[in-house]
Amino acid sequence: MREFMRRNRLLSFAIGLVALQVLVALLAPWLGFQDPFRQVMVQRIKPPNALNLLGTDQLGRDVLARIVYGYRTSLMTCTASVALALVLGGSIGMIAAYTRGWFDRIVMRLMDVLFAFPILLLAIGVIAIIGPNLWSAALAIAVVYTPIFARLLRGPALVICESEYVLGAKAVGASDARIILTHILPNLVSVILVQTSLLLSAAILVEASLSFLGLGAQPPVPSLGLMLSEGRNFLLLAPWPAIFSGLAILFLSFGFNLLGDALRDTLDPRMRSVAGVRA
Repeated sequence: MREFMRRNRLLSFAIGLVALQVLVALLAPWLGFQDPFRQVMVQRIKPPNALNLLGTDQLGRDVLARIVYGYRTSLMTCTASVALALVLGGSIGMIAAYTRGWFDRIVMRLMDVLFAFPILLLAIGVIAIIGPNLWSAALAIAVVYTPIFARLLRGPALVICESEYVLGAKAVGASDARIILTHILPNLVSVILVQTSLLLSAAILVEASLSFLGLGAQPPVPSLGLMLSEGRNFLLLAPWPAIFSGLAILFLSFGFNLLGDALRDTLDPRMRSVAGVRA
């Protein structure tokens, strides 16, 4: 483990940064943070102090507690949405690459139609149909990212489907499901890990944008985007809720983006060969 960390310092740092933020979010109820819903009107818009390390908002709620619990909201929403998009889009991409023919042409053209819409505009359209709330935002993000996973996994799956071991599995009579699950999917793990990390980073920004517009998490649920939206009305009087919530979005998105880049550099043989030549 020590040797791995020494040889992959960027990946180790990225894993540590993401793990720290995830653990703080998951263990928030046991780490002694204040109640994020508790309103103390006599303490409203107080600057950072010993009792409220990041100050309080316009309703007297502790900004640090709401940021930590906002991490939970963002991670829960984005993880659920990206996982759903991975299952749906990945399945579509692998099946289309394996079957080819009319299924491939029809399904991938539908994915292209969805892919043509701007991400935020498509997400807003989905929420407009099902109504604004936290799980609507998760479903909207899943719909947006499904064609991305489908297109990303279809390309390498096409190459794998022409490999000798897949053709050999077909020759001995292996079922289609067995070939996809045991021969194609394991060879796409590196692509899945990298793209999942990068899309989690992007999903955090999309979820924050939807909450900022009032289409994601609804008050009083702690949400980083919602905190940023509420804090903009008090920028001249009390800028700390908006500043600290914005920084929280930045660090959370940066962690997953850095993790995706580090995984790509570590898992991609071409990147390793380039690093070896430079060394």
